[in-house]
Amino acid sequence: MNLEDIFVSSPVITAVKDDVGLEHAMKKECAIVFILYGTVCSIPSIVEKVKEHGKLAIVHVDLIVGLSSKEVAVDYIKENTRADGIISTRTVMVKRAMELGLIGGQRAFLIDSIALENTRKQLASFQPDFMEIMPGMMPKILRQIRENTSVLLVAGGLLSDKQDIMAAFQAGVDAVSTTKEDLWEV
Repeated sequence: MNLEDIFVSSPVITAVKDDVGLEHAMKKECAIVFILYGTVCSIPSIVEKVKEHGKLAIVHVDLIVGLSSKEVAVDYIKENTRADGIISTRTVMVKRAMELGLIGGQRAFLIDSIALENTRKQLASFQPDFMEIMPGMMPKILRQIRENTSVLLVAGGLLSDKQDIMAAFQAGVDAVSTTKEDLWEV
């Protein structure tokens, strides 16, 4: 099953930022878990727990304590965990993941028009497996990005209720990610 099919069957991605969230996510029907915490020492066991429950494990490498912002961090994830992919704000990390056969997710923070333009340019020159747009509660901007790319889009960050999620889907995203547990089954 490819990533697009997984997003269709499980469009709300559980994002976990601690062990409590991880325990709760393991009890949900979600197919993908974004891991937003851990250390170089704990990430192998965190990923293993996700894999034991039959879910895809995507590690946000920028948030793992003890990993550098260099490509070798992705090599570490590949060699020392069973992670299916990574998320990073750094294109070089995403490219390295894809070279290694991992899913590569690019995270973009759209804080102003310059960031939006840079994201558009980035998508024109590099096609990650998916792009996570943050904050995800900007339907007008999400729609503009969707109109200009075929890359799978994930809206994440500041989604506070079902209406935010529905607005993101109506704007054309393929999935949403959230740490807000009461939205995991929307």
